[in-house]
Amino acid sequence: MRRLALLLVLLPGAFATLHSQPSIAPPKLAVIIVVDQMRADYIERYQRDWSRGLKRIVKDGAWFRKAAYPYLQTITCAGHATIATGALPHVHGIPSNQWWDREAGRQMACTEDPSVTNLGYDGPGKEHNSGHRLKVPTLADVLRTERGAQVVTISAKTRSAIMLAGHGGDAVTWMSEGADTWLTSSAFTTALVPAVKQFIDANPVDADFGKTWTRLLAASKYHQLDDDKSERPPGGWTPAFPHILNGTVGKPDATFRAQWDISPFADAYTGRMAAALVASMQLGKHDTTDFLGISFSATDRIGHKFGPDSQEVQDQLARLDRTIGDLLDHLDSEVGRERYVVALSADHGVTPVPEQLARAHREGGRVNAPEIVNRIEATIAPVLGDGKHVAILDGRDMNVYFLPDVYAKLVASPGLVDDIVEAIESAPGVRRAYRAEQLRQPQALASEDDWLQAAALSYVDGRSGDIIIALRPGWIASSEAATHGIASDDDQRVPILFAGAGIKPGRYDQPVTPADIAPTLAKLCGISLPHAEGRALTAALR
Repeated sequence: MRRLALLLVLLPGAFATLHSQPSIAPPKLAVIIVVDQMRADYIERYQRDWSRGLKRIVKDGAWFRKAAYPYLQTITCAGHATIATGALPHVHGIPSNQWWDREAGRQMACTEDPSVTNLGYDGPGKEHNSGHRLKVPTLADVLRTERGAQVVTISAKTRSAIMLAGHGGDAVTWMSEGADTWLTSSAFTTALVPAVKQFIDANPVDADFGKTWTRLLAASKYHQLDDDKSERPPGGWTPAFPHILNGTVGKPDATFRAQWDISPFADAYTGRMAAALVASMQLGKHDTTDFLGISFSATDRIGHKFGPDSQEVQDQLARLDRTIGDLLDHLDSEVGRERYVVALSADHGVTPVPEQLARAHREGGRVNAPEIVNRIEATIAPVLGDGKHVAILDGRDMNVYFLPDVYAKLVASPGLVDDIVEAIESAPGVRRAYRAEQLRQPQALASEDDWLQAAALSYVDGRSGDIIIALRPGWIASSEAATHGIASDDDQRVPILFAGAGIKPGRYDQPVTPADIAPTLAKLCGISLPHAEGRALTAALR
């Protein structure tokens, strides 16, 4: 996998889609489906449970079974940006979900944009979001600006919907952080999109209040414990089925919305909205290739709370199979079965629950980020004096940011940064720590050291930390049951599947990355992605 990344780096754009007419007619609709936190091994483990959409794509599509992200920080915003642009973080500019803004002196979300205003569909608009931090165009951007495509993206997560769209779109829709209103932004529209408004008004989320999430499959199908003591369910739920969406006060409240967000009902709603917008916005019926991007977030929400080896994740995927099946049936009817193409992948995988790894006598554990900060401060104090020198170490991406001017002083003090790196690497669960100046060097991108290369592919100058920490496989820095964000097979390996117009079904075992998705779709559509580092996967094209 790393050698593939090396080719991408040494020959930037060499595998980007050529601007040429496809050998067959372009699809009328290009669809990207992202299943947030879907590990590659979920297909092998659970496909016998499926009978609808996931089964159809696996059975009738092109399945790339050796797909993986080649970079270090396997996180949602970076993954969606990679899928959408065909570039890796060091090029598309999105290293993480958030980073320390050195000028503002605070954490900044990957979609935060003070120059725009969010618009709320069923409540007040909150926050300020756009894709302006994305440094290169997405597939949807090129289809929209060069071909006049209609662009629709939907997700319960802000960063997912926006990264799939990019810098514009006709209906870019996401749920607020508090899950209390659907949103869009003045970056995409001057007013609420009527088709979206109509669907939301007719289908309030609150209608799911009181529903119960029970197991869909026969009891014999589940091979994991249902009540693992390491699971960390949301408020109002126990680790065991059933899970009732009943909030805490007998009516829809913040607890209910958190429960809804961590349930298959959220994905079912997203799928229904997508189907409705395909019809109302006439996607696939224009004189070009339209674009639909959908990110299903519930697998990620559930995986964080219950872990990848839970009955909840297995059941969620069985239900998602039905949700995607309904959507594909709708696309068959509205667009035509051979007139659209679907790509399905994930933004990252997930590391198992550390306590479960320990019980299985496998390596793993929880990294203590505050203790690492203490180690850093203790190393600095004899040289620069007591006091605070670290601005932040966010356990979600393990980037160390120092206060203004501190890092320059550290570098100017002979051997001090090396001592800090040694102190970090001596902490339990840490494999390596990299200095920013290491990762800026071109040779890091072409390094024979796989871990150094992975860190360099994630590094974005001005946004990434002064020191970047790579954890050992099986280790996480989170209070949730399970999480992701490291360079391990668990987090890097994801499925890549294509189905529909122009696709040759089969099983393909060459190493590929999610950066290949957009170039493959671009080739089918007859357009060029000049900033893409991935390549069109022509083996799966007719």
